[in-house]
Amino acid sequence: MPSIMAASRSNPLLNSLPRFLTWRSLGFRTICSGRLGFAPSDPDPEPPVSTAGTKFLETFREEFEIGSRLITFETGKIARFANGSVVLGMEETKVLSTVTSSKGDSVRDFLPLTVDYQEKQFAQGVIPSTYLRREGAPKERELLCGRLIDRPIRPLFPAGFYHEVQVMASVLSSDGRRDPDVMAANATSAALMLSDIPWGGPIGVIRVGRICGQFVVNPTMDELSLSDLNLVYACTKDKTLMIDVQAGGISEKDLEAGLRLAHPEAVKYLEPQIRLAAKAGKHKKDYKLSLVSDRTLEKVRNLTEAKIEAVFTDPSYGKFERGEALDNIAQEVKRTLEEECDTESVTVLSKVVDRVRKGVVRNRILAEGFRVDGRHLDEVRPLYCEAGYLPNLHGSSLFSRGDTQVLCTVTLGAPRDAQRLDSLVGPPTKRFMLHYSFPPFSINEVGKRVGLNRREVGHGTLAEKALLAVLPPEDDFPYTVRINSEVMASDGSTSMATVCGGSMAMMDAGIPLQEHVAGVSVGLVSEVDPSTGEIKDYRIVTDILGLEDHLGDMDFKIAGTRKGVTAVQLDIKPAGIPLDIICECLEPALKGRLQILARMDQEISAPRTQDHRNSPRLATLKFSNDALRRLIGPLGVLKRKIEEDTGARMSVSDETLTILAKNQTVLERVQEKIDFIIGREIEVGGIYKGIISSIKEYGAFVEFNGGQQGLLHVSELSHEPV
Repeated sequence: MPSIMAASRSNPLLNSLPRFLTWRSLGFRTICSGRLGFAPSDPDPEPPVSTAGTKFLETFREEFEIGSRLITFETGKIARFANGSVVLGMEETKVLSTVTSSKGDSVRDFLPLTVDYQEKQFAQGVIPSTYLRREGAPKERELLCGRLIDRPIRPLFPAGFYHEVQVMASVLSSDGRRDPDVMAANATSAALMLSDIPWGGPIGVIRVGRICGQFVVNPTMDELSLSDLNLVYACTKDKTLMIDVQAGGISEKDLEAGLRLAHPEAVKYLEPQIRLAAKAGKHKKDYKLSLVSDRTLEKVRNLTEAKIEAVFTDPSYGKFERGEALDNIAQEVKRTLEEECDTESVTVLSKVVDRVRKGVVRNRILAEGFRVDGRHLDEVRPLYCEAGYLPNLHGSSLFSRGDTQVLCTVTLGAPRDAQRLDSLVGPPTKRFMLHYSFPPFSINEVGKRVGLNRREVGHGTLAEKALLAVLPPEDDFPYTVRINSEVMASDGSTSMATVCGGSMAMMDAGIPLQEHVAGVSVGLVSEVDPSTGEIKDYRIVTDILGLEDHLGDMDFKIAGTRKGVTAVQLDIKPAGIPLDIICECLEPALKGRLQILARMDQEISAPRTQDHRNSPRLATLKFSNDALRRLIGPLGVLKRKIEEDTGARMSVSDETLTILAKNQTVLERVQEKIDFIIGREIEVGGIYKGIISSIKEYGAFVEFNGGQQGLLHVSELSHEPV
């Protein structure tokens, strides 16, 4: 006993052990007897709730409405390690956008901005249908959405900011009712506002449709299917950053009305981003900017300006002759600087020479109204059109505008040749495709051809949008159409040349287009007041060269017919352009487009008839199910035999037989074989000639009636036993 008492004094827990056992026994008896509502007269105080191991996530949220849709910005709950991360929600669709940056690289003279947009199938509760059941390489739509995000945010990074920046946008949840691309662009703007990356935002991005003449803000996918306008507009508070339009031939007046409606709606995205950044944003870091000193700029300008001006004022120079002369000037200046041991100027020479070139070209346009090739501001380069350039094709054309040249071909296929789309929104298939190819030889360079190229996908999609507006409905023209555009030479606006060449190739293929579609690119050269940053003088130039695209402020591509606009794409370099100037560009674009359309009509003004030898034929025939079963034969033998013999392709669906033949002669051969099989029903007791294809112990298999097979039983081979 003394030892127990000593142990109790040394360990107080032993004193409480008997009481603990008594409490456990009483508690157990109370629970078993059902007396849960009776508490002891002197209950022990409840132990405090422990919060050890619990992590509290501070979440910041902003809600607002646009076009009767509730929109939310949220940050702090997920992707907390990213420099900036925002989840944008609209109804049941949620998109996450994150931004990160790395240290700068003094060797670079450009902004290495990467935008990756991804739609994973889990966002709609679907397992991918690929072999590995994983998402593969980026799809065309994902590349296009990435470009849609990149184009409005890129101009707002400060000059000389050459740090690597990566934007990753992912669709977390999709109800299939709304296109997440605009949501991803707005989420990216908010994420950049929250980050410590220097950026001149925020921006607002909005989609506008038009149904029965009435504009619709933030339309659903069902509403877009009824709309003759799909306008995506991005802006800051008072300036335009990006425009992307697909339309059914909307007039310039109505397009301007849509743009002026879109601007105030897009601005509604700005204030919530500012409030969110005030609550949860990081302090902007003082990143090192790679800027050229005034001394270096002035020194190189004195050495090069007069020589560069002499090159640019000589209209006899072509693209490569001009480039070679400018390279010689740069090499001469480099040797001079090396002799003076001016390593600082040598390091940034290419950047400085480019600035001098830019100043010379822009000053001549602003002061004299003339361009480097001697054209007036609204003058279109010489045109060359040739339809049916290649033999043995369904359709082809060659189109040249100045030194830019594209070769377009058209291939017609059956409805089953339509492209299958694997997207969260939109139709499951696409029957009209335009594939644009920009090989390195078109600019006399060496390069590799690997995978999908973002630029090629973007240019091809723009031309595809422009031509889709004049494609006949599927009921009138059930073919699948594929256009290939091969750029043979590039000196600016190859996508608009593709529109012109594609339109002529479609008419050459006999596609019943009502009218041609043409495109032209409009540029801008402006002079900015350094004290206010506002444009004080500007010139609009039509049909820009590649050099003018590089040294100018804007590339405004507009395609359409005589009746209206079918596609628009605006990309800019400064931090926004006033909408009034953008709308002013519509008139010179129309003037240039009409001039190009007139030249195209001189070459081919109506679709060719489909009686020439290269035109494919698509025939749709109705038969009963019994007749189709006879045509297909056992295990499809008869159908395959006809396809092998003629080269045609046949498909059967809902008592309908669709035939795609290479030409009219092949189609007639196929129809003869079909009539021979289906038109002659086998009569009981009838006598037919046939060929024995195989002999078995129980009889012979006979092929007759155009390929049908039957068993001639051994008992029927002869009147005598066999």
